[in-house]
Formats: sequence, structure tokens, C-alpha cells
Amino acid sequence: MPQKVKLASAQSRTLNTTADTLLALEETTKLAAQQGVDLILFPEAYLGGYPRTCDFGSAVGGRSPRGREQFLQYFHAAVDLGDTPAGAGDEWIDKKLPLPKGKKFRGDGTREELERIARETGVFVVTGLVERCAGTLYCGVVYVCPSEGVLGKRRKVMPTGSERMIWGQGSASTLKAVTTELKGVRLCLVAAICWENYMPLLRQALYSQNVNLWLAPTADARDTWASLMRTVGCEGRCFVMSANQCIKRKNLPTWIAATSNGDSHVPVLPPLASHSAEHPHPHGRERRRSTITVTEDKHEICWPIVEKDGAEDNDSRNGNSAIEDSVSPTTSSRPASGVSSAIEHHQVSWPGTKPKPTAADEEFVSRGGSCVISPMGEVLAGPLWEVEDGGLLIVEADFEDCERGRLDLDVAGSYSRMDSFHLTVDGLDLNPPP
Repeated sequence: MPQKVKLASAQSRTLNTTADTLLALEETTKLAAQQGVDLILFPEAYLGGYPRTCDFGSAVGGRSPRGREQFLQYFHAAVDLGDTPAGAGDEWIDKKLPLPKGKKFRGDGTREELERIARETGVFVVTGLVERCAGTLYCGVVYVCPSEGVLGKRRKVMPTGSERMIWGQGSASTLKAVTTELKGVRLCLVAAICWENYMPLLRQALYSQNVNLWLAPTADARDTWASLMRTVGCEGRCFVMSANQCIKRKNLPTWIAATSNGDSHVPVLPPLASHSAEHPHPHGRERRRSTITVTEDKHEICWPIVEKDGAEDNDSRNGNSAIEDSVSPTTSSRPASGVSSAIEHHQVSWPGTKPKPTAADEEFVSRGGSCVISPMGEVLAGPLWEVEDGGLLIVEADFEDCERGRLDLDVAGSYSRMDSFHLTVDGLDLNPPP
């Protein structure tokens, strides 16, 4: 008897606020439910947003107040799921962590809202999100069952490129697959987020858990992405679903567009400061200088010194000092400690409306490319290009195809040569889950 489940990959874009995006997730899930979908996947960082085009005012050796304000907006857009920084695992999943005084749940209620959406629609929801936990953001994925609620959550173990500035690294223990049963079909599913799919050892760790549904929420909109997804499907003999956002520059969230497009309402702050001691700063701003001391054990210690511009010494002229400029939008002097008072901090408020549209606003900053792949590496749906709204790829998958494919290839079993090759992952049991 065929083991069929209807799968949907949603090419949905993050809206202006997280609340709006969560409402859109609900509407898309309802639409999928009307078409008989059993499981739906949303893109990487869908809740909270993928900060495409943002630089957060950062360069090697310097950060600007404008960038910090942008990060503040992003931090507030992230969701709080009530987990711990180290990841509480099963205690978090089973809701056994202590509750804040006077509250019925941990976090900001996003988890409970996702559980409600899955329960009311009858659709298993998997979504990418940006998780705020204590003082750090994580790119994550949460698995939400219609009957049991959240079955698992994981955090991206290796942010890519500039993502490392804003996202922390998740624990490999979160690579644990989850199991569920939909319409009598047993699924063993797991998510590999974006370029984690390019990590061969990570892929093998997931294959080892006998996964038959591979979820790949991504931000990669290149033509080459589909070929990687086909490799994963063929290599793992599993169904592969990939969901990416498709978005034009004009539809980026306001807190991104306000800085990326140079909105005239946003105060123009000085650029990232140069690290040359030969170029004094205007307005007599102070800067933080450090002198370097070498210990007997050859360790270097940087001792900070706050001084006015013009107070150069031989170390700075010889390039032996490390300087991180404190950029201030005001001309007033700072306290002697070199730390700004709360009153002196420059408050930037992004405007409620976006700048006037230009031709560049019609450009796609991400073209999408969502797709669904078979266990033999065949493209079943997609890649879906330049469909910004309403993109929903629906496929009826026969999961016995995964077993048919194992006739000649099981990279975690008969084709793995476990007698000669061994893989271990700290904190992760590679055996298939019960």
C-alpha cells in the first residue's frame, strides 16, 4: 500500500513586523490545509527576518552607532521561544522549565501561537526563525506537530559569512532527527539550514539517523542550489524540500530599507572611523587607545587609555596601538571614563514609511528558487523563480520510494563501510530515533 503524504514548500517573504509575518504564516497554512497538505515548510529566518543587504555598520575593527541601532531593531524582531542559551533540549520541548512569575508560558508566546496554528489547521508546520535567547540571536528551525505541539527545535551550527556577526553558533546536539506519523506514514525528518547542506560530515550525521524527509530552509537564491538539493535527495535516498524567500528591494522590512536605501529621515551618522592615528577626528571627539604590554610568557595585554585627539605618542606613530573609535553624533565632550552616558546616546527612530520608490526598488534581492526533490534526485516541483507572493509548491510523496532507492545505495548502512569509516558528533546520538 502506497505511503503517501502531501508536502508543501512555501515561498513566503518576511513582512514588515513579526506579528504580520506570523499572521501570514497562519493564512498560508490554512490555504495549504484546504488543498490537503499534511506538512508545510517555510524559509530560513522567516519569523524575525533574514537581514539581506544589511551590514549593521560593521567593518573589521569598528562598529557604528547606526549599525547598533539597526541590530537593536533586528533583535526586537526576533522571537523568544523561552529556551536557555545552552539549549535545554527535552526539558524545553516537554515544557518542564520553570515559568516566569505570574506567567503561563515562557518566552513571548510565539511557540504557543505556532502550536495553535498547527492544531487548528491539522498541518505539521516547520518554519525557519530567528530566535532571541538572552543576549544572542540564533538562526533556527522549529518542528510543530498538530497533535503533540513542538517536537523539536534546532539552531544553525555554522552561520555563513556576515551572518556570524549577528547569529550565534548552535549546538550540534540539535541536529537530532524527529519522528512523527502523518496519515499512517512514519516520517523521520530533520532540517539542514542553508549552507549547512554544504557540510559533508553534517550531511552524513543526518543520513545516519535514517532520515526520509530532508528539510532545507535557505537564503541561497543561486541557480546552483537546486543541484545541491538533487545531490542530497539522491545521496540520502530521501525526499528533499527547500524553501526560500523571494523579495524585491522595495518590500524589504522598513528597518532594513530605511538604512539600505539611505532614507532622508534617518539621521546621517559619521562613517566608520579610520584606524589611522594620523587623521584626527572632527569636533574633538575622544577615542579609545590601547597600549600593548608583552608578558614574560609572550602574551600580549591591551591596556585601554582614553585621550583627546592630538595626544599622540610614539606607539601610535609606530603603529603599535590598537584603536577602536567611539563615533558620536554630537560635539559635546564625553565623561572622563570614555563611556557615554545614557542621555548622550543617539536615538535613531526608523520612519514608519519607506523612501520614495526608485527603479532599483523593483530589483529582486532574492529570486526564490524553492523546490521539492525525489529520493532519486529528480525535481518534482520548482525551482520557483521570481514569484514573490503566493508561491506554494505542493507534491504528493510516496515514502516507499525512499526504500526502493535503498536497493543500491544506503550511505549510512550498506554503502558506508562502517568497519573502516567512523563518524562521531559531540552530544549527538547518530542512531536512528525510535
